Formats: sequence, structure tokens, C-alpha cells
Amino acid sequence: MESGRHQYLVSRPNQLALAISLALTITVPLAQAEQPAELEALQVEGDWIGNTDGEVVKAYPGARTLIDSEQLQESGALNIEDALRSTPGIQVLDETGTGILPNIALRGLNPLRSERLQMLVDGYPIAIGPYSNIGVSLFPVTLPSIDSIDIVRGGAAVHYGPNNVGGVMNLHTRAIPLQTEQTLSQRLTIAEATGNLFSDTYYRIGGFATEDLALQFQANIQNGDGAREHSDTEVRNFIFDADYFLNDTNELDLSLQYYDVEAELPGALSPAAFKQDTSQSQRLHDAYDADMVRGTLTWTYTPTSDVELEWRNFAHRADRTFFFGQRLGDPGVSWADPAFDSTHVADSPRVFHVWGTEPRLTMRLPGHTLTLGARYVSEEVDFDVNREELSSGSYANVRQWDSETKATAVYISDTQHFMDGRLEVTEGVRIEDIEMDFHDRISDNRFVNDTTARLPGVTVGFQASDALFLFANAQRSLVPVQIAQVSRGGEVANELAWNQELGARWQIRPELALNTTLFRIDYEDQIQFNKATSLYENLGETRHEGVELSADWQATPQLDLALGYTYLDTEQLTGDNKGNELPNAPHHHASVEGRYRLNQWSANLGVHYVSDSFSDAANTEQETANGDAGKLPAYTLVNARIGRDIVLGQGRMLNLGLAATNLTDEEYYFRGADVSPVGRVPAPGRAFILEGRLDF
Repeated sequence: MESGRHQYLVSRPNQLALAISLALTITVPLAQAEQPAELEALQVEGDWIGNTDGEVVKAYPGARTLIDSEQLQESGALNIEDALRSTPGIQVLDETGTGILPNIALRGLNPLRSERLQMLVDGYPIAIGPYSNIGVSLFPVTLPSIDSIDIVRGGAAVHYGPNNVGGVMNLHTRAIPLQTEQTLSQRLTIAEATGNLFSDTYYRIGGFATEDLALQFQANIQNGDGAREHSDTEVRNFIFDADYFLNDTNELDLSLQYYDVEAELPGALSPAAFKQDTSQSQRLHDAYDADMVRGTLTWTYTPTSDVELEWRNFAHRADRTFFFGQRLGDPGVSWADPAFDSTHVADSPRVFHVWGTEPRLTMRLPGHTLTLGARYVSEEVDFDVNREELSSGSYANVRQWDSETKATAVYISDTQHFMDGRLEVTEGVRIEDIEMDFHDRISDNRFVNDTTARLPGVTVGFQASDALFLFANAQRSLVPVQIAQVSRGGEVANELAWNQELGARWQIRPELALNTTLFRIDYEDQIQFNKATSLYENLGETRHEGVELSADWQATPQLDLALGYTYLDTEQLTGDNKGNELPNAPHHHASVEGRYRLNQWSANLGVHYVSDSFSDAANTEQETANGDAGKLPAYTLVNARIGRDIVLGQGRMLNLGLAATNLTDEEYYFRGADVSPVGRVPAPGRAFILEGRLDF
């Protein structure tokens, strides 16, 4: 994973920074640069897991996938979710087609609101409540601002805190270049079924303002309609970065962001409406309005090549509101059934004030590398629900929750090096102490949850030969009780799980590499939302296990092929549904991607297959009348893109592209989510993307 600071190599008498690997925790000094002009663009450096250099990724002792900038641009992905489809173990449920509310999960964990995945931007958590609101119901990220995506599926819990049972995903923003550079890009997505247009305009300028100060500004404006009716969307994303070298051993990195989104949400359809027209909307009162101001500040002190002290600080103020129709007072009819008109419209504003601080010290000692760290996070949340009766216009406040969370964590890891560094064993432990206070101001009820959890972990990496790397790891992870669970009632508890892996990377020939990982997740007290009762329920003990296989083959100098396959088996081990599979956990996931280059031309084709799965813990086979349960269909998704680079001279490069997503117009769906939990949510149909990017 890469950190939030931008690391630069400039002409200096000593090394400026270290690349730190989390599980290996190896401190690697960066090479000195004689002349700044000879260096490439500045990279966002790895925080603990290590940077995204290919050799570092290959030697990471856990399952890990890197999607680089070239792949992101040439894949023709509709959004960030689309770009992840080829990653082993990934499950994506595209709700909007515009990327504003991602539903992403790994290895059969619940994908809704990406609540089982630790999502980071440049090493910093982006969940609006890193402890109390882990679901990504506000996603302050847009695809053009992302340079690469690093997905670590195991071995990361000790250093990354709670909620990483499904892994850690770090989204790396674009780095500040050494020389002043600008980028201007324009994308236009056209939905075939409706003719809806979605515009995406991006601009970036960055470089060194002085010998010691680097600056960058990014602006991304998105507006238009998604693939369906009632999907008008506007996004504003502005990011300012600064990196200042005080001297040869001290560096300050600052990032400020403002993100704002307003969107109509088309929601779920009844089964009958889905069969009639998948592009329509029956949830005409559903909408979304959110904004976030966030900032990060990192001080890095490197007195020698063997010592690094990094002090990271982050804060954000976020305000997000869902608007949604409700059907009340009609016995036997779900409040969210899209086949019935709404009698009320509710809004659920939440205001978050979050800040955190985290110092970390890494020292390389004879035969060891030691990492010591601590983190403190404060969260204050105002959680209200208001309801308007449409017939009378009366408006009332029906829920007022205040929540305060104070979380303190300390962690230590020690890497021992054997056999001239070919074998490395890292043992570590993280201790989380979390105090949560939920106060219902209407009833004056209070829920207090104090948790202290010890989260140990061990990783082993062995370079058996120049071509073969073996790894194993086991990590314990925690998910604290969430505000949404408490506010709805039902049986809730802290969730604990063990994540275990055994794998290998084999470079058979220079042009052919194979990867395989056996994985198992043993979950205690897994919590899931029951749409039938509108309550969270404790499924008890669950098991997720399987195998991930991938291969990268340079078939010819022009043709690259990537193949992936995941087999997943899940089981509920206790409770009323003992023996059943977990929801949204397909057994099979396969992908084939090909990239062909000829002179200035490039062509890409991706085929992704996902098998059928259940949508509820009861494993309902036959779809219910309102569509809130029943098997989810298998589907095959095909994406394609063709592009051309045009050299304009004087350092200017123009790339033009034409892409088609869901090329075969596959019709598939998942069950409703969040404010529209009942019915079928259609996946985006065929769309065409026209895009141009100018670097100068």
C-alpha cells in the first residue's frame, strides 16, 4: 500500500525516504538521484505494505493485485467498480453506473456499500466513520484522479486496524511530476437503451514550484444521466496536494479535498417492471446529496537509512443525506416495494466530524526490522431521520441519534530475516480499544459499547528460487458494532474473524507467470441485514474458503493475455440457517483479458463470468413476489476498447479512445440495496464511451 505522502527523488546528498513493507516490514533505502531531469514522475510511496513497484508486489507474502495506470486507461472501464472485475475474488454489484456508490467485496463477504473492505486513498481511510460507519455511503473518489489500485487480500490486519477481513484496497491518486505537467481529459458515456449522456471532465496541473516545494491541483467535473431513468447526477471533486522538503531528513506532505455529489437514484424494480423495461425507475422519490471536506498532513523524518519516523494526521467533515419513498400503513406490503406508490418520503441526514493521528516508527536492526505504531481516532456523528406524509404535507422528525466514538490502537511487528533474506517471518499484534456511545435523543435511550480486542498476525515469505516465491499468513480482524445496526435494533455484536492464506507465485518463463492462493476466513458473529424484517441479524459462525488462480502471459511482443479464476465455498455454521451458503457469494468467477498493441494503436477485450448465487441467508430458491429474495442469475460481461496515441510534439501526447461496456448487452441484476432494499436492481446495459486525453 502506498502512503499519503508524495515521495520525490531530487538531487540531495542523502536518501530522502524509505519504502516500507508491512508484512515483510523491510526498510529499503531509495537510490540517490544525480540529476532531477533523469527521474520519472513522483510516486505516492508505500505506507507499510510497500510501494507498487512490480518486484515489491511479487515479494509480498499474501495475495495481492495491482491495477496500474495503463490498465485503468486502456480497459475502457465504466467506473472504478468496473475496473476491478478481473481481480481474483472480487464481487461487484453496480448500482448506479456512475461510480458514486460502489458495492465491492472480496471472497463472499457482503458487497453492499463495500462495508467488508478497508478502502484507503493514498493510505488514509475514506470511510465516513472508520469505526462506527464502515460502509462507503459516501465515496469521495472519481476514476480520472486515480493512478493505480492496489488490492491486498490477506496479511494486512495488524497495521491497518479494523474492518479488513475482506482485505485492504488502496486507491493511489496521481503523483506530482518533477517537471510541470498538465492533463486535460474528456469522457462522454452514452447509454444505448435510453440515449442518456454522462460527461466527465478532468484537469490536472502539477510540478515543483521551487527546489523544495511541489504542488498539484486536480479538478474533476461529472454531470449527466446514468443508464436508467431518474438518474441525473452531478459530481464536483477538487484536490490540492503539496509536498515540502524542509531539509534532507524532514518532509511535509499536505492534501486537501472538496467533494460534492447530488444524484437521483433509480433504485430497484419489481420483477414485472424489470421484465417490461430495465431502464425505467419506480423509485421516483429516491435521491442522494453529500459533500465532504477532508485533509491529510504527514511529517516524515529519516535521520538515517535505517530509521524512519512517520506521523500521519487526517480529518474530515462529511454531510450525506439519502431521500427515499416509503409505503406505510399497508399491512403485508413492504415499505420499499417498488410496485406500490409511496405514501411518505423520508430523509436521513448524517453529519460526521472525524479526525485521527498516527505516529509510526520503523527501525532496521541486525537480523530484524521493527515497526511500532499507535493511532487515535475521534468520530462524532449526528444521525437523524425525518419523514413527510405526501397526502398532508406534514413533516416530522422520527429519529435523532448522537454518536461518539473514541478509538485507540497500538501495534508492533517484528520481521526476522533468515537465509540471507530469502526467508522472512513477521510476527505482530494490534490492540484496539474502542469506546462507542449511542444516544437516542427522542427516547433518551443510550447504547454503550466498550471493546478491547487483541488482533495478532503472522506472515511468512520464502524466495525458494529465483522463479518461485511462497507465502503463508494468518491475521485476526475486528468489525465494531455499527450505528446502523444499533438504530434498527435486532441482535448485534462485535464481529471477529481469522483470515488465512497459503500461496505461491511462479515465474515459469520470462513471458509467463502463475499465481495461486488458497484462502479461508473463519468468522465469528457475522452480522447481515434481513430485508424481510428490516433488522440486522447475527448469523453466528461462518466459513469462507476457496482458491484463486491467475496467469499473465506475454503471448507475442504485441499481445498480452491475463486469465483469472476463483472458486469460492461459503457456509453458515450455526443458527437457523446452519448449512446454508452466504448471500452474494457465487461459487465461480472467471475472467480473460487481452491487450494487443500495434505501433500507436491498442485494443483491449475483457470477458468476465460470474456464476449464480443466493441473495439471502435463508437461501431462497424461488423469487418472492416482490423480488426481495431469490437466486441471483449468472452472467457474462464483455468490455472492449480501442485507442490510439498521437504524438503532437514538444512533449504533448493525445490519446483518443472508443470503448463499449457490456458489449453483448447482458441482462442481469442483484437485489435491492440500502434505501431501496426490495426488488431487482438492473446492472447497466450496453454503453459506449468516447474519450480523449491530452498530456502536455
